[in-house]
Amino acid sequence: MSANYTTPGVYRREIFLRPEAPFQTGVPAFVGFVSMICWDTNGQPRYGQPVKLSRKEEFAATFATPADGYLAEAVKGFFGNGGTSCYVVPTDWWAQDKEAALKSSIDALAGLTDFDLLAVPDAMVLSPRTKQTTDSAQAVARVQRHAAAHCAEHNDRFALLDSLAETTPDTVEAQRQSLASGQTDTTNAALYYPWIQVYDAGLKESRPETGGLRFVPPCGHVAGIYARTDAAVGVFKAPANEEVLGAIELETNVDDRSQGELNPQGINCLRAFAGRGIRVWGARTLSDDAAWRYVNVRRQFLTFNRWVALNMAWAAFEPNAARLWVRIGREVGAYLESLWREGGLKGASRDEAFYVKCDEETNPPESRDVGEVVTEVGLALAAPSEFVVVRIFHRAAEATAD
Repeated sequence: MSANYTTPGVYRREIFLRPEAPFQTGVPAFVGFVSMICWDTNGQPRYGQPVKLSRKEEFAATFATPADGYLAEAVKGFFGNGGTSCYVVPTDWWAQDKEAALKSSIDALAGLTDFDLLAVPDAMVLSPRTKQTTDSAQAVARVQRHAAAHCAEHNDRFALLDSLAETTPDTVEAQRQSLASGQTDTTNAALYYPWIQVYDAGLKESRPETGGLRFVPPCGHVAGIYARTDAAVGVFKAPANEEVLGAIELETNVDDRSQGELNPQGINCLRAFAGRGIRVWGARTLSDDAAWRYVNVRRQFLTFNRWVALNMAWAAFEPNAARLWVRIGREVGAYLESLWREGGLKGASRDEAFYVKCDEETNPPESRDVGEVVTEVGLALAAPSEFVVVRIFHRAAEATAD
């Protein structure tokens, strides 16, 4: 409403503009089995349809889960480790083909663009802890390969995969090899080992002899650490050397020798350290490409992809000429400069950190004739300090004589 001015003159009005909120990272989609859906909008089951949650209490109010499932603990572990919002894709526990049902739920995420992590804790239901077989392990591998392929296809999301239960360093190596079989692109995926022990109040009520303790896949807790690290520092910080809150014990204790064998293969270990708790002690993808070895490097690239898709749609159908090229270069450059100033890119200067090129050279007449506008972007992504080497020199004291 305009003010009722009566005297001609100049008047000052203060307007406070809220900065546009950036898109959120560290938002996972959890795929798992539910035995009942407690509510829906149409009076019909919503199996296979993503539901967004902002508090852990919403999960229990929305879903009932089978005793053998791990979905509830994954969501609880996510919020307990710093997560703020997630999606849950409820999968029908009563489905005849559970493997196919999980794959179908993963496919249901194709149209979503406001999440960037994918976890399937209930893939482990296909290979029960006390009845593991070669066939059941292969069923888990097929679901995990499907999740990795889904992330590779969309190229804006990252899969958090769990090791099998009760595995040894030798068997988790075999699982890692099976994930890469069948030409599956595992660039957008990471594998975490071993399982963690948590307290489950519901289990204590139903089976008091357990004391409420059970081992669960770590993906939900790890997803919370991703979200916590993103919020505290940024997506460019490796989600490692962070305490796994809510974890009581590890199913297998990993020592330096074992991790020395697993780390080069991209298997991220959870380890217990005296006085420091249980921590994620690895930040590698499953990619064999050295350029995409580290989780934070790959996720930073995926985040840039998401930013481009969200913020550059305006350029479609604009006149493909110098005015458009300048604007594209300015907007992309401004985003990358803010990223560099936050510490997300290495380099002592802006020119060392990145470059953006959108001009006649990247857009020759033959490209413009087919409606293409091409922007070349170079990024100096910072790898994590995985190996901290301290050099200690011992020098003999110099003798002097009068």
